[in-house]
Amino acid sequence: MLILVDSEQLQNTTATYQINNLDTLIEASQFKAALAESLSLIGQVSQSSHAALIGLGKVAELQPAKLAKIAQTIIQVTQKKFKQISIDLTQLPQEFHYLFALFLTQASYGYDEYKSKKNEFVLEQIDLIATHSVLTTEQLQLVQAVQSGQNLARDLGNRPGNICFPEYLAEQAVALAAEYPDLLKVTVLDEQQMADLGMGAFLAVSKGSERPGRIISMEYQSERSEAPVVLVGKGITFDTGGISLKPGAGMDEMKYDMCGAASVLGTMRALCEARLPLHVVGTIAAAENMPSGKATRPGDIVTTMSGQTVEILNTDAEGRLVLCDTLTYVKRFNPALVIDIATLTGACVVALGSVLTGLFTPDDKLAAELEAAGQHSFDRVWRMPVLEDYQEQLDSPFADIGNIGGPKAGSVTAACFLQRFTREYRWAHLDVAGTAWNSGTNKGATGRPVPLLMQFLTSRVQSNG
Repeated sequence: MLILVDSEQLQNTTATYQINNLDTLIEASQFKAALAESLSLIGQVSQSSHAALIGLGKVAELQPAKLAKIAQTIIQVTQKKFKQISIDLTQLPQEFHYLFALFLTQASYGYDEYKSKKNEFVLEQIDLIATHSVLTTEQLQLVQAVQSGQNLARDLGNRPGNICFPEYLAEQAVALAAEYPDLLKVTVLDEQQMADLGMGAFLAVSKGSERPGRIISMEYQSERSEAPVVLVGKGITFDTGGISLKPGAGMDEMKYDMCGAASVLGTMRALCEARLPLHVVGTIAAAENMPSGKATRPGDIVTTMSGQTVEILNTDAEGRLVLCDTLTYVKRFNPALVIDIATLTGACVVALGSVLTGLFTPDDKLAAELEAAGQHSFDRVWRMPVLEDYQEQLDSPFADIGNIGGPKAGSVTAACFLQRFTREYRWAHLDVAGTAWNSGTNKGATGRPVPLLMQFLTSRVQSNG
């Protein structure tokens, strides 16, 4: 039993639980109920042999980021010791209950697939207790669905490029459809089919690799009559930069260049588990960017599926090349709106770091919906400009457009490049280059923005009644 306590309401704990020697224990340990501070109560609570107080700090000053740290502390302390734990949320304000449940699931993730010594996690169940709570059974089911989808996205992101390549992503989509045959329909395009459709930009990237590219579409509840929400994920399963070769230091992290695709797969899994009444299409542009003798050269010109020509000035700006043809391809679904998710630019990392995802859209209403979903799920976005004023930076003397816009506003010009292929429908672009994975000692995929996307889709269901 873990009891969350407000530092300014410590004595109220005795109102619910008979805790032996509480004043003496607090005095002896100088327990202040500071943020994530704990006080062991083993043998002191009649309702539980193993109990502890967990400090919330001053509840009036509590913020989601602080609450996430408390969840991380609880999981770190318990996940190797107990199969089941109970947490009393009574002193946690009700508006935080949903987020706290979500944070607990996010903190419980571990990745040991390729380690000979496993994590030895034993925690299987968390019971939440509260005198009053706004949490419903449906919300808890949604939390579990988001956890499942986010964990899948993290697993896929963490898998190395020799395991997770374009055909592998296609296999994962087919396997998901086999698991939910009543909800999901999958279509996979091979490179010949792409060539027949005129996808010269996509093939300019994939042709440098021995691994063939794939466009994978997963249609959820295709029998529904409403126009679908279409999610498009960048799936560069490994990015060497191509002929514009990246520096060697840190290149191992380029296995994460498919995290946009991973988030689409994760969102489709979460949708299937939550069974939201919605028409959604998840499409993945999967390719590997390699520097072979068949690779595209800087200065090459290709024709996109839309008919626009592109001068490829830098082969390391490949994500927008696979996305632009895919964004043209998804018009066949007659979308209500399209959201693409991509680890697109280092410039976005410079601008926003790893806290906020860059949001680019000319659509104010769509931007507001995504911003609200980000706040509700604490998977936040920050709106960046996508203005016609920047388009001239993409001008090319030899083609309709260049694939880079120079050193200024790199994340903005990348979004402006994609905008040229999305003018026939409502569209938003999420640049997750800074938020899809962590570097350093805590290296690993985050599974973002699965919580954001699921909240966005859930809110659409709720608003449509």
